[in-house]
Amino acid sequence: MKHSNYSIRRLALALLFLNPLHARAESVSVAVAANFSAPMNAIAQEFKKDTGHQLLISTGSSGKLYVQIRNGAPFEVLLSADAEIPARLEQEGLAVVGSRFTYATGALALWSADPSLIDPEGKILWSNSFAKLAVADPKLAPYGKAAVDTLTATGHLGAVKDKFVTGENIGQTYQFVATRNAELGFVALSQIMKNGQLISGSAWIVPQKLYAPIRQDAVILTIGKNNPAAGILMRYLKTHKARGIMKSFGYRL
Repeated sequence: MKHSNYSIRRLALALLFLNPLHARAESVSVAVAANFSAPMNAIAQEFKKDTGHQLLISTGSSGKLYVQIRNGAPFEVLLSADAEIPARLEQEGLAVVGSRFTYATGALALWSADPSLIDPEGKILWSNSFAKLAVADPKLAPYGKAAVDTLTATGHLGAVKDKFVTGENIGQTYQFVATRNAELGFVALSQIMKNGQLISGSAWIVPQKLYAPIRQDAVILTIGKNNPAAGILMRYLKTHKARGIMKSFGYRL
């Protein structure tokens, strides 16, 4: 009897997570970088359907999440917007050594809620014909650092830095632009893309050569080392289904 591709994929998932220890549904408290909020919510729905386990998601800038973890926040898994913070948590004994891996590489975009403001090559930056530019705090958010690196690489930082409207994280930065408190801003491509299409407004996808790769790492935190569902989540993030969701939001894999 032939199985459909769908049935085969479902069977593969079932075999991947089949284990007597995993029979009881568990919840996992997951700290997620703000740029990954939308794809993680989509993944959470599929994760629950496929495994029975539920994700309890908290979002924020990677820097703020790090501080919360250091102060005892009960997160079991961290999906950071960078590679440095998970590695630091390992060194500090707050994450499970050997559990860390890169789940995605982020992409930066210059975005405006105005569909006619930004051309595909981002020439508005060179014209400097705007009043406010939203940027995430480069000290807390890797996407903010990537934005500053882009402006530095193109030689425009000095001309526009006085126009910065600084967001605490990339989520707040997106809101500044979405509510038109800033005409344009540097955001994560995942915030403005779904199923490979721009959701709204106009955008310039910043060439990768202008900023260091935004390698985003996941790690199991010490609090979650005895929760079997935390390990199941880490394996699930490597599945074809989860990676397909990430790709649809503009992440590079």
